[in-house]
Amino acid sequence: MRGGLVRGFVSVGLWTFLSRLSGFVRDILMAAWLGTGPMAEAFLVALSLPNMFRRFFAEGAFNTAFVPMFSKKLEGRDDPQGFAQDAFSGLAWVVALFSAVAMVAMPALVWLMAAGFAGDDRFGLAVEYGRITFPYILLISLASMVSGVLNANGRFTAAAAAPVLLNLLFILGMLAGRALGWDLGLTLAWATPVTGIAQLGLVWWDAARSGWRFVPRRPRMTPDMRRLLAIAVPAIFAGGVVQVNLLVGRQVGSFFDGAIGWLSYSDRLYQLPLGVVGAAVAVVLLPELSRRLRAGDEAGGQSAYSRATEFGMFLTLPAAFAIAIIAVPMVATLFQRGQFDAHDTQQTARALIVYALGLPAFVMQKILQPLYFAREDTRTPFRYALISMVVNAAVAFGLMGAAGFLAAALGTTAAAWVMVAQLWRGTRGMGQAARADARLLRTVPRMILSAAGMAAGLWFLRRWLAADGEGDAAGLAVLVIAGAALYFALSFATGAVSTQALRSAVRRGR
Repeated sequence: MRGGLVRGFVSVGLWTFLSRLSGFVRDILMAAWLGTGPMAEAFLVALSLPNMFRRFFAEGAFNTAFVPMFSKKLEGRDDPQGFAQDAFSGLAWVVALFSAVAMVAMPALVWLMAAGFAGDDRFGLAVEYGRITFPYILLISLASMVSGVLNANGRFTAAAAAPVLLNLLFILGMLAGRALGWDLGLTLAWATPVTGIAQLGLVWWDAARSGWRFVPRRPRMTPDMRRLLAIAVPAIFAGGVVQVNLLVGRQVGSFFDGAIGWLSYSDRLYQLPLGVVGAAVAVVLLPELSRRLRAGDEAGGQSAYSRATEFGMFLTLPAAFAIAIIAVPMVATLFQRGQFDAHDTQQTARALIVYALGLPAFVMQKILQPLYFAREDTRTPFRYALISMVVNAAVAFGLMGAAGFLAAALGTTAAAWVMVAQLWRGTRGMGQAARADARLLRTVPRMILSAAGMAAGLWFLRRWLAADGEGDAAGLAVLVIAGAALYFALSFATGAVSTQALRSAVRRGR
């Protein structure tokens, strides 16, 4: 594996970790000052609206079509600047128009997202907050597209650092609002577009610094843009299916008081390893695979895919096992204070355990999908996503009566595993670049064994620390450090990782 690929994983992973860490500080303040009450639930739904459509237009559908095409133009020196400028202008016009329509139709969007809010104070608050936050989608969509240009050029730092800026601005806004007596719901709502301006400004500056300039202008329908649309439209539908899954979860949660908050806070916790590992691998792997396939380097493509899977599973499997064992101490230590009580902790931990069961599947989706996107195939993942959507809806609504709000998490996890099974099965005709190499086939079972052994050790240690392990930072730290040490020891003992492989990776990463 090339040194640039290793450095890319590390750079994106590090900044994503800092983003998740600062996001935890943000969420700790929100939990303490807003809890899971009406204002908190209304804001969480309002914020989820631009974030949902952002995955439609930005790093979801648009970038999966744009990045492979741009990478090929960059490799062939076929006017990549002109293509990127046309894509920037077209995206800006489409999303600006969509945002204007959405702000007018905000009551309908809130009802689609959380019909359980109808008839109480949460509905009006969510509509008000939604109209304030929605312009964020235009800003973050353009920022994501510019980030795709930077990533294709091997520049990952600014794009990966932008979410840290978002969290810091949210934290500053809440601190200022608390000190000055502002309405915290409105403070968070108004802070949202401000964070979008800051993130766009950061990546725009880095792009200009490296010779890539983007200015809004009237879009042009060139042959390349027609090709981009032909690839992006199926991806938009696929992204729409993914967002229907999100809608299903929010709908189920909206019928249970406090559940939107419980699901959101548990989502934040399992998103830490998913973001650090899955996002890092996906961001770096897609342009790398696109370049390898264009050059006809099947062996290089196989190595990139296998090492990405190895990297992802080595970090994700222990995270999934550990989260399932120490969910209650994690939630209690991070969130149980102020308006967030012991009941909120128990309910959030239950949802977190269900999400943890799907964590390897969430990461494998991000590893497998680039195999399709690098070949400019967005139709096949769309078909698979339709099936997973049906599974999600059937599980979530079907179990709602028996499992309550947990049905939303169960549906998400079941759909993720179904999606991975389909994506893996669909790679069988792709050739060598989509095949696991001998090293990957040897190491993954040993990683699973090591993670299971670590989980058993954590279970006994948690029982021993029962008096002070829950809601206690020192007890949680002991569990995390001991779990990590045990996993690494078992990984070396079972041969899941070797000192020779580590030394080789370090040499290549220099």
